[in-house]
Amino acid sequence: MKKDIHPTNYRLVVFEDLNDGSRILTRSTVASDETTKWEDGNEYPLVKVHISSSSHPFYTGQEKLVDIEGRVDKFKARREAAAQARKAKADKAKPAKTEAKEEKEAPQKIG
Repeated sequence: MKKDIHPTNYRLVVFEDLNDGSRILTRSTVASDETTKWEDGNEYPLVKVHISSSSHPFYTGQEKLVDIEGRVDKFKARREAAAQARKAKADKAKPAKTEAKEEKEAPQKIG
């Protein structure tokens, strides 16, 4: 087994769930610029998470849609923009094709 592969800089950190506001004090090596005051009056680093065991449907038994930062909206907007781009590209290509046909069909004057 390799030696010295595990971190040694564990410290107390507060994890806050952004869905329900629950907070957990535990040990971690994660870096954080924010701090918060805990129930014991001490100040600890704060890490904000989008979902934890207190709000995850598997643990709560409640099924709910968690749309973090509008992911669904972003996906729909990208899909719509791609469809519009495809349509614009197709519309732009149609006139070029008809011009090429007209050039072929036009009689050439030999002079």
